[in-house]
Amino acid sequence: MKAGVPMTVRKKFITPLLFLLPSLLFLGIFIYIPLIQNFYNSFFEFSVFSQSKEFVGVSAFVKLFQDKVILTALLNNIKYAIISVVFQIAFALVLAAILEDKLFRSVAPFLRVIYFIPVMISISVIALLFSFIYNPQMGLLNSFLKLIGLEILATPWLGNAETSIYAVIAMSQWQSIGFITMLFIVAIQKIPQDLYEAADIDGAGKIRKFFSITLPQVKETMFVNLLITVTGSMLVFNEPYILTNGGPGVSSMTLSVYMYQQGFVKDNMGYASSVATLIFILTAIFALIQIKVSGTGRDD
Repeated sequence: MKAGVPMTVRKKFITPLLFLLPSLLFLGIFIYIPLIQNFYNSFFEFSVFSQSKEFVGVSAFVKLFQDKVILTALLNNIKYAIISVVFQIAFALVLAAILEDKLFRSVAPFLRVIYFIPVMISISVIALLFSFIYNPQMGLLNSFLKLIGLEILATPWLGNAETSIYAVIAMSQWQSIGFITMLFIVAIQKIPQDLYEAADIDGAGKIRKFFSITLPQVKETMFVNLLITVTGSMLVFNEPYILTNGGPGVSSMTLSVYMYQQGFVKDNMGYASSVATLIFILTAIFALIQIKVSGTGRDD
């Protein structure tokens, strides 16, 4: 019996640990250690190539709450999250349900490819495309508005402080909605057809089946999509950086773009680290709220 104890211990604890060790090392080296290092750097003032760091305590975090640009950037991130939830979640779910309807089965594969193509295009290419679309003189958007008699709405979309952030968000929705739609399509395809057949027998219409069957059955996928969309909205960088670089002024500034500007343009790495810490805290809070509210993983 005693000779068998080490073998039992190895099977129960050591073997599973060996399987987990590569992923734990990866997370530790590339995520947790840099995260701790960034938090540590938030208490110092230094530049990229400085040989020493000046300890400033929590003054960087105090400055965050006094920085008006931070408030503007945070509001833009929240706008980004709200609009993304409406289009990338609500509209994508409706679109996925339509594509999986019997009426569209014959053309659904073709339409899936059409909607997914923007996801595969480089963000730089898409930004260049939309810069032509938003061009105030010869852009497609203003030309279309003039064509239908709405030239009063024509504006320099990226050069107008009131419209720049919404123009950036619109580009992101066009690119990302196909990915969320595909995730919903996979979830809908896994729903047992018996449920829809029973609903047909009871005389339920398409809208009734959507709210009574489709929506509850894709709850877990909706949570995943919400988590991806909201956390991604708090981390968004490429779209505003490439299209407007946070301008005009700071009208389309986001937290990630502001962090980049502070660290690599103004060479204020300590303050950039505190902005990065703020982004992490906000993202973690939103993720925990979603997990708590959704109740995903609980037994019904």
